[in-house]
Amino acid sequence: PVAVEEYGYAVPDPLDPDIIYGGKLTRFDRRTSQVQNVSPVPGGRGGAPPAPGTPSYRAVRTQPVAFSPVDPHILYFANNYLWKTTDGGINWKKISDDPTRKTYDLPRTIGKYTDPALATQRGVIYTIAPSYRDVNRIWIGTDDGVIQTTADGGLTWKDVTPKELGPWMKVFNMDAGRFDPLTAYAAVNTLRLDDMRPHLFRTHDGGKTWTEINTGLDDAGPTSSIREDPERKGLLYAATERRVYVSFDDGDHWQSLQLNMAPSSVRDITIKDDDLIAATHGRGFWILDNLTPLRQMDERVANAEAHLFKPQDAYRVRWNTNTDTPLPPDEPGGLNPPEGAIIDYALSAPATGPVTLDIEDAAGKMVRHYSSTDPVTRPDPATINLPLYWFRPPMVLSTQAGMHRFTWDIHYQPLPAAGGGRGPGGGLALPIAAVAYNTVPSPSAPFVGPGTYTVKLTVNGKTYTQPLTIKQDPRVKTPALVMQQVYSLTKAAYEGARDAQLSARQAQDLRDQIAKIGATGPTKEALAAFDLEIKALVGPPGGRGGAPSPFGPAPVPPPTPGVPDSLADAGGVLAAVMNSLASDVQPTALQLKTIADARARAGLVTARWTAAMAEVPLLNAKLRAAGLPALELRNP
Repeated sequence: PVAVEEYGYAVPDPLDPDIIYGGKLTRFDRRTSQVQNVSPVPGGRGGAPPAPGTPSYRAVRTQPVAFSPVDPHILYFANNYLWKTTDGGINWKKISDDPTRKTYDLPRTIGKYTDPALATQRGVIYTIAPSYRDVNRIWIGTDDGVIQTTADGGLTWKDVTPKELGPWMKVFNMDAGRFDPLTAYAAVNTLRLDDMRPHLFRTHDGGKTWTEINTGLDDAGPTSSIREDPERKGLLYAATERRVYVSFDDGDHWQSLQLNMAPSSVRDITIKDDDLIAATHGRGFWILDNLTPLRQMDERVANAEAHLFKPQDAYRVRWNTNTDTPLPPDEPGGLNPPEGAIIDYALSAPATGPVTLDIEDAAGKMVRHYSSTDPVTRPDPATINLPLYWFRPPMVLSTQAGMHRFTWDIHYQPLPAAGGGRGPGGGLALPIAAVAYNTVPSPSAPFVGPGTYTVKLTVNGKTYTQPLTIKQDPRVKTPALVMQQVYSLTKAAYEGARDAQLSARQAQDLRDQIAKIGATGPTKEALAAFDLEIKALVGPPGGRGGAPSPFGPAPVPPPTPGVPDSLADAGGVLAAVMNSLASDVQPTALQLKTIADARARAGLVTARWTAAMAEVPLLNAKLRAAGLPALELRNP
């Protein structure tokens, strides 16, 4: 903001983003906070007054400044002339005459100020649209209803003003076609004429003919900006006095893109990568994250029973790295994009059953499963001692008709025994790294590694698939081989903890089966011995040794020093190993030794479980011989 004179434009230098040009005209270096006046004309803030006999240069508060998308060395600036520099404002060249209207009839909207003497040349160039395809093609629009274009870099200009434009009609914004140098779009604002209608224009022949494209904008109000999507030809966005609109057919038809955006006077819009940014008059900046579903939308998608959009690439970003007391909710700060992989899908009608979403790795192995029937955990005001605004609203897969957005946090399936971050009394625990309105329980599973994954959406018995690429946080400079070690160690610890927890549940399930078998004699003795063997492996919630044995009390072997007592303990040890690798950095030698020792100790418990399972076939043979049901190793 230091670089910009009051209410002026500001653009970063594409060759050096720390340099910003704005106002009428200054150059601001963010590294030093120093400002230099680089205006091509005398006067203005920081400049000397114009000398007698100097040509008349007119300006308003919002004078345009723009870099050429074709040659980033070229910077354009306009007052009532168009200027060009290739050395950052050290030297300028005037490349246009004054294009504004010299005479005109005064409109009735100015009321008593209808003195014909007021009808003097007073307009300025209000918008510059350099071509994205041809370095010599430039479009300019004035605030008094004139459009001109050049095809030779400013040597000659042609007046291509649409016949519908008249005096006091402000060409608020123009956008050169992203795919064709002869294409341009114009948004004309007529507030000064008390005309509350939208006026958007399109040309595909260099301005020879124009088409007004306003269908669907009946209640939009005056128009201020129009932009073509850089990835999909004919996908347009428009800003009006009330909201943002989208067109999928080059402006022939428009529909609202309001979503959760407050009704606003939107003065300009732009597209950065996959995001749409809107600048409003009084309601700040708004960002629509991830435009990729709009780029994929077509008639086939609109008519499909269900559709899974191809997700954009996602990044493993540790988005909340606060390590201490959370910031108060009134601390100024904007919202970040959703962390993880953004997954969009559409349903033409409500689903007749559950909607499921599965993520598989490159080997086809399941890494995460979601269902619309998953239980929703909400903080309980009766049991939690915290304001509810700290917690993020729960996200569930929708089964309703329409377009839906869901995010996968790029973690493996949570460990069920971790408790999901629940606190005492059924309330959610609040991590110390809390974020107002956006706090989630700490994940109980690690990030997946970078690579290619498959997203599977199942609706009404039909499955739809799309590839998904996960990338490492580009800010992480840890060597790839070291990061591969982190990925491997973390995944191994997670899988070990998951398997130990599953084994603990299987052991308890076996004990439950044993309790229901009415064995007698030697068979009962064999079951009792086996039950005591696996009792010590079950672990919590019954404490060390698990639930009481149906065969009465029996001594429990003393614990081995340094070795987990149960499978549940082994799972906890391995989960701690997993959590110790929660940074994208090279593990220390001490960390590696600690991890190796922990895995070895947990391995002794899992070896006891493996040995116990080897006894099941022989035990089942005895049960069958006695006419009793055999034990089953199930996945409870």
